[in-house]
Amino acid sequence: MATRKSKGKGGTAAGTPPGSGANFKAVEASAAKSGARNPAAVAAAAGNKKYGKPAMQKMAAAGKKRRSVGGKGK
Repeated sequence: MATRKSKGKGGTAAGTPPGSGANFKAVEASAAKSGARNPAAVAAAAGNKKYGKPAMQKMAAAGKKRRSVGGKGK
């Protein structure tokens, strides 16, 4: 299956799987560029709308686990 590349102003990293964190980071960067006071909150709200609260909680837990195991983290 071919992946699509994001065109210009798109806020997501097209072709990346949900839960990888790439889409969240792309939306967060786009919101920061637009001047949002809390870009992470904008990305979380968009994710909640798209995937629903239970799925976002699973992805957040997976991301925290991945970071604590030896991921790059902050």
